[in-house]
Amino acid sequence: MIENLKKCMICPHCCGVNRLDGMVGRCKSTDRVRIALSSLHMFEEPCISGKNGSGTVFFSNCNLSCIYCQNYEVSQEGFGKDISVEDLAKVFLEQQSKGAHNINLVTPTSYVYHIIEALDIAKNMGLNIPVIYNTNGYERIDTLELLDGYVDVYLPDLKYFSDSLAKKFSGVDNYFQVATSAIKKMYEQVGGALLDENGLIKKGVVIRHLILPNHVLNSKHVLQWINDNMPKDVFVSLMAQYFPTYLTKDCELLNRKLSKKEFDFVLKFLYSLDLPNGYIQQLGENEEQFVPNFKKSSCVD
Repeated sequence: MIENLKKCMICPHCCGVNRLDGMVGRCKSTDRVRIALSSLHMFEEPCISGKNGSGTVFFSNCNLSCIYCQNYEVSQEGFGKDISVEDLAKVFLEQQSKGAHNINLVTPTSYVYHIIEALDIAKNMGLNIPVIYNTNGYERIDTLELLDGYVDVYLPDLKYFSDSLAKKFSGVDNYFQVATSAIKKMYEQVGGALLDENGLIKKGVVIRHLILPNHVLNSKHVLQWINDNMPKDVFVSLMAQYFPTYLTKDCELLNRKLSKKEFDFVLKFLYSLDLPNGYIQQLGENEEQFVPNFKKSSCVD
């Protein structure tokens, strides 16, 4: 399957570069899978982290260029370590052996072919916990179809209703159309959220949305779309953890945290909708604490 990287069309950019021959496209990924950190993560949604933690695997590089990315060292600067598919399978199994409730693939798009091969190996060796595909939402339908049967839970962002904001803040065109089409395909594959007797998610879709300062109308439109277009058994996770980082310190629109007035506006609108399932991240003062220290605790020697 990795032979498909000879002409990489794995994401909506459809760069067509030969990653097997050392070329890189928009995401800057090569023919090797690169990860920055594997760990038990306690700060996901309750149905994902549970008591033991989510078995997160943070993949390096990204097909978006978000100027506010909290994981920019990994997603934008490419921090990480190249490993083999066989070693990736071992990482999955190690997470399971540590008691992880699931395997949480964070920003996995560039490495879908590697991940599928690694999951085949790991499942043959006893991997039996749910697999979560934790994505920015900018996904190609053809690629998602390859994941049918491999992914139990989709955890996509729906960042923008406005394509002009997507272009300005993440450097991509047609984000809303691409992401909403992808989310519908995800739901088609795995259906509504199903929790076990302990409240842990076994399958389904959880749509995340991060509220941005000065852009509450964007959040309103995103939530309205979910309300009008997705079944009621989809979960929605409204996130308030934004803080200025990376390139936003010089961006007048994004160089501050979310205000209580903005948060309350979005929250009030959310409560006016018919979205019965999900989570609301409360506005805090130390949002930075939720971001892993990749260079201190990474898998990189």
